Parts: sequence; C-alpha cells; structure tokens
Amino acid sequence: MMLGPLVGSIDQGTSSTRFLVFNAKTSELLSHHQVEIVQKFPKEGWVEQDPKEILNSVHECVEKTCEKLQQLNIDITNIKAIGVSNQRETTVVWDKTTGEPLYNAIVWLDLRTQATVDRLLKKIPGKNKSFFKFRTGLPLSTYFSAVKLRWLLDNVEEIKQAVGDGRAMFGTIDSWLIWSLTGGKNGGVHCTDVTNASRTMLFNIHSLEWDPELCQFFDIPMEILPKVRSSSEIYGLMKICPSLKSGALTGVPISGCLGDQSAALVGQMCFQDGQAKNTYGTGCFLLCNTGQKSVFSEHGLLTTIAYKLGRDKPVCYALEGSVAIAGAVVRWLRDNLGILKTSQEVEKLAAEVGTSYGCYFVPAFSGLYAPYWEPSARGIICGLTQFTNKNHIAFAALEAVCFQTRELLDAINKDCGVPLNQLQVDGGMTNNKVLMQLQSDILCIPVVKPSMPETTALGAAMAAGAAEGVGIWSLNPGDLTAVTCERFEPQINPEESEFRFARWKKAVMKSMDWVTSDISSNGKPEINASQVLFN
Repeated sequence: MMLGPLVGSIDQGTSSTRFLVFNAKTSELLSHHQVEIVQKFPKEGWVEQDPKEILNSVHECVEKTCEKLQQLNIDITNIKAIGVSNQRETTVVWDKTTGEPLYNAIVWLDLRTQATVDRLLKKIPGKNKSFFKFRTGLPLSTYFSAVKLRWLLDNVEEIKQAVGDGRAMFGTIDSWLIWSLTGGKNGGVHCTDVTNASRTMLFNIHSLEWDPELCQFFDIPMEILPKVRSSSEIYGLMKICPSLKSGALTGVPISGCLGDQSAALVGQMCFQDGQAKNTYGTGCFLLCNTGQKSVFSEHGLLTTIAYKLGRDKPVCYALEGSVAIAGAVVRWLRDNLGILKTSQEVEKLAAEVGTSYGCYFVPAFSGLYAPYWEPSARGIICGLTQFTNKNHIAFAALEAVCFQTRELLDAINKDCGVPLNQLQVDGGMTNNKVLMQLQSDILCIPVVKPSMPETTALGAAMAAGAAEGVGIWSLNPGDLTAVTCERFEPQINPEESEFRFARWKKAVMKSMDWVTSDISSNGKPEINASQVLFN
C-alpha cells in the first residue's frame, strides 16, 4: 500500500510504552502497540522502574507495530524518522562501558528524597524553596531530577565508583533510550532536549545551558550530563535492535524529542500564546503556552520550556500545573483495593450511580503538587456512610481528577489574566465519557477532545518529521491538518458545581499535615511535615 512517508513515535510513559506510526501527510495513526511497565514500590514512598525493562518494551513495541503494518500491507521502509516522547524527571544512571544501568530508574513520583530536600534547604538563605525559581522555573522539590541524582550519588556505591572512574552517564528516560537506540556502548549519542533538561533543576531556562552554579549547589559533576539539543533535529540513527527480526528501522534518524507534556502541547497544536491543553495520564498536566516569554506564577504553577522546534528556532515557554495522581488512582483501585478488574471498568461503576453520594477522595499518595506543593499531605476518602459502596468510591475517584484540574485551571486563569473559555484535553483517561462530562460540569466550560487522543505521540512525530534533514512534516499553520473533536458541554448549574468544589477544598485541607516528625506506629520517624515546597 502506497501512503507516502511515515513517522514512528516512541511514547514512553509512566505506566506503559507505545510505538505508534503516523502518515506524515495526513497525521493519520496507522498502527501501534502498547506494553504495560511494572512499577516497583520497594519501600513506603519509593517508586522505581527497571531501565532495561523500559528499553526492552520499546524493542517489543517497535517489533509488534512493524508486524502489524506488514499485515496491513504497509511498507515499513517508508518510516523516515522516529520521535521520542517520555515521562519526565525520572532519573537513570548507567555505565557507558557496559551499557548497563547502575540502579533502577527513580520515578518522578518518588518521595525518598524528602530528607535530601530538607538538607539542601538548609544551604539556602531563609530556606527559600523558590530560591532558584527565576533560573529554573521550579521550586526545590522531590519531583525534579537533581535531588534524585543527588540521592543516587549519596547512597549507591556502584554509582559513586562509576563517577570516580569516569564511567557514569546520567539521563532522563529520553537520554537513556536515545543513547541505547543509537548504539549504546558502541557510540551511542548522549543527549537530551531542552524540554527534558528544564525538568532537572540543573538547567538555566534562559541561557539554555546546564548551570555551573546549580551543579555546584547540588554537587553534580557536569561531565555526566547529556548534551542539550533542540526538540527537533537529527540526534543520531537507529541501530538495529537485537530483538528486531526485520531490522527495517536500521539507519532511520531519531529526530524528535520532547518531554511527554510538551509533546502533547505540540500534538494539540497549541502554538499560539494563551493556548492550553490538559493531559490525563498517570498524573494530570495542564500547560498554557506563553510564547517566547517566560512567565513566573504567583499561584503555585511551574515555568517550563514548551518546545524549541529546531536548532535555529526560538524557544517557547509554558506555565504548567502538575497533579501527581490522576490515572494512577484508577490503577490503585484496580491493583491495591481490587474493586476493578480492568481500568476501563471504573467508567461503568461510576455511571451506575452517577454521584459520589457525598464521598470525597483526595488521592495525595505522593503529597500534593500544584497549586499546594505540600509533601506532608496523604490520600484520604471522607464523607463515608453505611450507604457508600464501591461505585460511589469509583465516582469520587473520577471526580477527584476533575477537581484537581479545576484547581490548576483557576491558577492559570489568575496568572494569565484571561480565563480559558474551553479546555483542550488528551491522554488515555479521555476515553472515559463519564470523566469528560464530569470535567465540563466541574469547570463550567466546554471540554474538547480530539477524535485521535494520542496527541503526545503525535507531537513527538511532528517534531521528528519536521526536523532539518528530514523535512516530511510541515508545521506551518496553514498546512496543519484540521482535527475532528468531540465536545462535552456543562450539564449542571454553576451553583451545584461550586458547592461540590467547596466540599472538595474542605477535604483537601483535611489531607494536609498528615505526615509529621513524630515516631510512626512502626517505630520509625516519619518525614518532617513542615516542608511546604512553595513559600
């Protein structure tokens, strides 16, 4: 079948890996394959993944997608470029001589570094968590890569040794994948892009370079850091994966790289100042494009790099509201409580009751992110009665995702001064129609969902296809394909929405200051709760 040039997209998320193939001329998704990734919780608050499992899942997804394309009689030699989109902040250190990881990847959600944050705060005048905000856009928090890397250097002997011997390489997941896929220990390219670098807390978002003073503050050796590139350029060529029978992608350029939330912004075509999208994945991330100026929030949002679509193209910035637990709450209901057999079942359970019956769920499993930045918070379910059943809890879990998004939207509207009149959405959870209708009801504005929800993968494919030397995907506004969308309009009156939101805020207050410095029931000291990550 003749389709013209195709672009592949590696979408490596927190809960799964996917490889998707798009038609560069029509943006049509032709085929994909998905593999779920194991999350390990070795101790309370710790979240890890195996970097080798992540890499193998990419190989498997590429192989299976290529097989599916061949079954559709599509010539896989037409794949002319590959983009990478990835979970951000998650930290990997590996040995460049063996190609082996020196420890599990520490996932962005992980809380083990709270003591590291506390120690670093003592070095800052007035213990000001926002001290580096104007350089990095970020508060000092367990969330970002620098403190995870500091923990690894302090606690893992193999990593200390490898740094001393000049064998260690650091990277976020994009760097680990690109290095491995372009040859690994045999000449792999050690790089990252500006969007991922901007989430490390070691990167100056104005000069677009690793900041020597920040590296000195965190005591990170700069020689282990990857080279920072734009989000759209040829980084290197795919080498044949050992597991690939076809070898068809050997020599294909990897030419796009964006952190997942930036990729979704590009995939939603939010190229204008003031355009915003909300992605519902493991967490929930609302990004608003602020153009070529960096805007600093007064309401608990982060300043981050949106994209830089070419070496000679300008950098664009975004305001970001980050929520740690969205889709993860459904996975928790499935894996930990066992009230769902599959994640999709949550929609059916919630639809059967159509209300939480006064039950409110604050899923602060990793503390609260935006707009509170309150690591002492923990998850609570309140308003329970003898009437409450698993359906009400399922509904309350979906409502929690919507209430958290409402808090982000309120903050962005205050910072930008111009309220959004509709919300563009994407991500796996947007297939849940109950959730989308709830979201519109709680925001009191329409929610607009593209018929092709894989906007994160699409954004990485667009960046790869548009790269200099590839040039098969035009990002000129006139050439972008019009997207068909599904709209959800508010169906309840604003007074009811405000009442439910006020009750939610009351529940949030009750979730705070849960973790104290007292001795816990198992005799171990708990994390000091006085650490609030924004002033």
